[in-house]
Amino acid sequence: MKLVSWNVNGLRACMKKGFADFFKEADADLFAIQETKMQEDQLDESMTFEGWHRYMYSAEKKGYSGTMVYAKEEPLNVIYGIEGDETGEGRVITLEYPAFWFVCAYVPNSKDGLTRLPYRMEWEEMLKAHLKKLDETKPVIYTGDLNVAHEEIDIKNPAANRKNAGFSDEEREKMTQLLASGFTDTFRYLYPEEVKYSWWSYRFKARERNAGWRIDYFLVSDRIKDQVNDAMIYDTVTGSDHCPVGLDIRF
Repeated sequence: MKLVSWNVNGLRACMKKGFADFFKEADADLFAIQETKMQEDQLDESMTFEGWHRYMYSAEKKGYSGTMVYAKEEPLNVIYGIEGDETGEGRVITLEYPAFWFVCAYVPNSKDGLTRLPYRMEWEEMLKAHLKKLDETKPVIYTGDLNVAHEEIDIKNPAANRKNAGFSDEEREKMTQLLASGFTDTFRYLYPEEVKYSWWSYRFKARERNAGWRIDYFLVSDRIKDQVNDAMIYDTVTGSDHCPVGLDIRF
């Protein structure tokens, strides 16, 4: 089974930059999208792919946040949001399949000066509770823009960014706690020493210099980590400030 996730930084904009070409080329079974920045009434025919089911969770605020999942196989159930999160930011979609749960998330950014860090910390606890509850019934595959570079290997300039959003001690510790609670970072599990990034600032020619961050992930329940064949970072794919990430797993 092949799974892909991509923060498109605006689906309508990304459609004009080759999204459909990559979508068809990837030929995934599930394709998760973050930061759609659109409402359902803004969908058009270019975003409808024959043979695919589409599930969309938009933010109440127009042009902001939002998640979507394309699925080849219709799920048993779809859950929009997580318990306790009343912000209406469209951040989490959960699909249930016979053998696993699939969770697509766009984790809140802590913002400059870490002004939204307190909310981010609360949200992380809600999300962990959601994942743990799902994990009690069947294994979980959790993907998306998690907005944190977990270890120093996951960021080009760790020393300069230690107190910045996405690499604060607090955010990194939340990721450590989540992994310790029963989940595996699939890319780092397979490639413990490999340096690859999934996000680059639009400023200072960061992508040209590969001054990036690895903040997009596929995590799985520990008990299925040995079913993972490969974890991919498609860092040559453009169209957003993020690149897609992928997972090949046996079920």
